[in-house]
Amino acid sequence: MSLISEKTIERLILYRGLLLQANHESESGIYSHQLGRMAGFTPAQVRRDLMQVGYTGSPARGYDIAKLIQSISALVDPAEKREIALAGIGSIGRAILAYFQGRSSLLEITAAFDTDPEKTDRVIHGCRCYPVDRLSEIILARGIRTGILCVPSGAAQSVTDAFVAGGVRGILNYAPTRLIVPPDVYVENRDMIMAVEKVVYFSGPRTGQRKETG
Repeated sequence: MSLISEKTIERLILYRGLLLQANHESESGIYSHQLGRMAGFTPAQVRRDLMQVGYTGSPARGYDIAKLIQSISALVDPAEKREIALAGIGSIGRAILAYFQGRSSLLEITAAFDTDPEKTDRVIHGCRCYPVDRLSEIILARGIRTGILCVPSGAAQSVTDAFVAGGVRGILNYAPTRLIVPPDVYVENRDMIMAVEKVVYFSGPRTGQRKETG
């Protein structure tokens, strides 16, 4: 089976969220043009993406929402509960810990790390927090393969190296820096300043566009 692209997985997760909302509104079926309008994609794009999950709809009735949610979940969800490690218990780290608490039955942050002794050896938002110098040891012992990085840029690479040494193969990076990782480690960057700059550009006047004269 060929590897599904990052963008396709991203869209499938988005579709599932929209389908769950539609399902809660007691709708039983949905057409590709309806899902495309909700997600901001063309019906053709939706159909191509949904082909990846091996479930096809009916021209007369569209896609059965419950079955489609089940099919997408079978593809994107882990087969069993996945533990996650978080490094950096500052404002962003604490917010993520609070957000995750009890939200998912398959994903749980089970170990957090920091250099501040006032934050370590405590339970914060239901998660045990450890000194960062024990990071590799603990995630290796627990078999954790996913990490969330919320440390300052100056510490980001050394903590990333510790993640990788402990067996982490996927990192969600909130540090404002690019990470150097082996080819088999996936990194998803979340640069909030860059994201805001992008939104500001698209929400403002197009001053950078030159007016054509003829």
